[in-house]
Amino acid sequence: MALTFYWYPKCGTCRKAKKWLDEHEIAYDAIHIVESPPSRKEIEDFYKKSGLELKKFFNTSGQKYRELGLKDRVKTASESELLDLLASDGMLIKRPLTTDGTKVTVGFKELEFEQNWL
Repeated sequence: MALTFYWYPKCGTCRKAKKWLDEHEIAYDAIHIVESPPSRKEIEDFYKKSGLELKKFFNTSGQKYRELGLKDRVKTASESELLDLLASDGMLIKRPLTTDGTKVTVGFKELEFEQNWL
């Protein structure tokens, strides 16, 4: 099954991850995370499958994150509030977000990609 690869083409980390997938000849469907962001239900599914804390799904270095003052909000917000925030704007989601329907990786670390996608 092909991977689903949510990315933002202007993001350097996304481009590195895409290059890695291409070099390893791994099939994927690239989805522009801002133009076609995952739904709240999809984000919740990714979160549960990833085993990560929900706050790890936030693009903490993004302008939108800072504009909304989310640094303190993510510490106290409920899971439901955090999912709503992530679903409200693709720019709030850490990228790339990669999944095969069973496993999920957030961001790009070469070792993590090797362990999950090779």
